[in-house]
Amino acid sequence: MNTQQTPKAYDVIIIGAGATGAGTARDCAMRGLSTLLVERLDFTAGATGRNHGLLHSGARYAVTDGESASECIKENMILRRIARNCVEDTGGFFVTLPEDDLDYQKLFVESCHKAGINAEAVDPKLALQMEPAINKDIIGAVKVPDGAVDPFRLTTANVIDAQRHGADVMTYHKVEDLLLTNGRVHGVTLRDARTGELKNIEARLVINAGGIWGHEIAAKAGIRINMFPAKGALLIFGHRVNNIVINRCRKPSDADILVPGDTISLIGTTSSRVPYDSVDNMEVTQEEVDILLREGMQIAPSLAYTRILRAYAGVRPLVAADNDPSGRSISRGIVCLDHAKRDGVEGFITITGGKLMTYRLMAEWATNMACEKLGVDAKCETAEKYLPGSEPENREEREKSHTIALSTEQLAIEGRHGSLSSQIPKDINDDAMVCECEKVSVGEIKYAIDKLHVNNLVNLRRRTRLGMGTCQGSICACRASAIMSKRFGQTAALTDLESFVNERWKGMRPVAWGQTLVEAEFSAWIYEGVCGLGNINEKTICDNK
Repeated sequence: MNTQQTPKAYDVIIIGAGATGAGTARDCAMRGLSTLLVERLDFTAGATGRNHGLLHSGARYAVTDGESASECIKENMILRRIARNCVEDTGGFFVTLPEDDLDYQKLFVESCHKAGINAEAVDPKLALQMEPAINKDIIGAVKVPDGAVDPFRLTTANVIDAQRHGADVMTYHKVEDLLLTNGRVHGVTLRDARTGELKNIEARLVINAGGIWGHEIAAKAGIRINMFPAKGALLIFGHRVNNIVINRCRKPSDADILVPGDTISLIGTTSSRVPYDSVDNMEVTQEEVDILLREGMQIAPSLAYTRILRAYAGVRPLVAADNDPSGRSISRGIVCLDHAKRDGVEGFITITGGKLMTYRLMAEWATNMACEKLGVDAKCETAEKYLPGSEPENREEREKSHTIALSTEQLAIEGRHGSLSSQIPKDINDDAMVCECEKVSVGEIKYAIDKLHVNNLVNLRRRTRLGMGTCQGSICACRASAIMSKRFGQTAALTDLESFVNERWKGMRPVAWGQTLVEAEFSAWIYEGVCGLGNINEKTICDNK
């Protein structure tokens, strides 16, 4: 196949549209660099969209990794200010159970204070009053400034702001190769996932923000990055079990964080090393489900009889030696590599490691390095400038303009999009609900298609939470598909619908018992019997009864 040469050249091309890549595109564009953000799939398709959504106070790392803890609390405070529409200030507790070492609590509080984290030991009885879901047998509790953050909203807001500052964005374009001449990277070869077309795009600098896939990207320039693919599995419960983040006060281990977010709660995570060839197809095992449920019940006993909606897993982009089988002891610190100094390859930077909480700082480090290499003198302003949807003056104006009480549906939509919700169509037809579980309207779907790079139902789920509620898409997916068909055609919409239903089933399968199995059978009846989709694997459903 012929490769087309794209006439436009950029100062910088950023590979990977997770939070770090999106944040780097925003920072580069804000500093006046002509910027292209490329992603092989969709925003947040990697680790960014597969974590527990914890707004880390840094307390979890205080004892074992003080530097990361300090970075977390600083970024925690920044995000509360610039990304308030993506953040919920739940607060957090670290609790000590009878089988835990109470002496560890003292070390924990001291370590938090050294890292600049406001950690306060409180009476366990007070903790139970504030959060009744906590195990009533606790013997210690420490209050910390944890919270919840929506990684989908956060990443999308960064992409929107990058575009506002002139950045271009290309999703579903995979980097097939790096353009490398005389030891210098000067662009990328992209393959359009939809057409198969190849195109070369030139740039003065390429930034690798590919997460766990970053080692593959670096290898295209003959560079080795020793990445440690650490899989983490999580469970989503059918309602908010807790309203305050609950952590177990011990060294990081399996299933020691229960995070409330939107309409659900999440328990996580496990940690195990996996082979590179499996990172594109993470499945949760029955053993992992058992560990998460057994350990989770220790901090919140009601999990024993709370419906599990689904299980999912992501892969942490850690960088380390090969002497830690779990990855627990590896620092979550930021790794920013100038490959000219490290490997003798000019025009190429890798930003990796870190965590969702430090994405903005990672972007700042990478952009600082990019500006230095390109001779650009411009300071970072991403810690001061509000992200789209989180502008406080717009929020105050909206609140003043509300002369009547908003409906639950309107509140949900404004909660997701903040000041951007003013762009959502609101006539009588657009107000109709498509997803009752998450209060997603026809107008919101139209807005997502027009403004938020939505090309399929999975994209739509990440932008609006459609299909993420109790029914897992049983009712709303076909409604949304009907709306999508008007833009993308009926055949494409039906194919997409089948793919979306199977994607939902993949997460339900490891926990397919009780009401979740009933929901799966109901979905199969709707989509096979009513909609005529023929490729839902009935045998797998029956095998799990």
